[in-house]
Amino acid sequence: MNNIIEVKNLVKQYKELKAIDDLSFEVHEGEILGLLGPNGSGKSTTINCILSLLKFSKGTIKIFGKEMQPDAYDIKSKIGVVFQEVSVFDELTVYENIDYFCGLYIKDKNIRKKYIEDAIKLVGLEDFKKFYPKKLSGGLLRRLNIACGIAHKPRLVFLDEPTVAVDPQSRNNILDGIKKLRDDGATIVYTTHYMEEVEILCDRVIILDKGKILANRNNR
Repeated sequence: MNNIIEVKNLVKQYKELKAIDDLSFEVHEGEILGLLGPNGSGKSTTINCILSLLKFSKGTIKIFGKEMQPDAYDIKSKIGVVFQEVSVFDELTVYENIDYFCGLYIKDKNIRKKYIEDAIKLVGLEDFKKFYPKKLSGGLLRRLNIACGIAHKPRLVFLDEPTVAVDPQSRNNILDGIKKLRDDGATIVYTTHYMEEVEILCDRVIILDKGKILANRNNR
């Protein structure tokens, strides 16, 4: 089984605090890996280190077999990231927001148009293309946030607690969309502190606490 991500002996230290404490794990091609743990367990810090958004103290990180660096744009172009905080442009419509973020990677207009429509369908925003973000509910806004992060059809997707404070309909829509991404060939890293989501969604789960792995088990 191919490893899309390889993390070895990762340490992230803030003075006296070890936010990540000698972490080692792999993410296999085509799986949904759940990173489960309470707030402050190191989930988001781990993702930020993997993406080279945060400088770590020790260890090595490889993505697609290559060492990850802040300027590894060839690797980053194949990655989609959806952070917990919604990051869209208020002055752009739903369609225009997705077009902007997709356009950072896909220059061909015809291909981009298809990708945008695929993303809109995936998250169930067909009836909201011309809406501005301020007119969307919290759940619809999170769906838009996901569409912006995955519209360029990345091979690897990071989702950081995308269902926090959303309504049940949007939550189910988001979970169904994530399964469809995996079925279409993406590898997904999914952070949450909801055990029931891990049971529904993930092929494998890593439980973190205080920057250490407490368990690494298959979920299927």
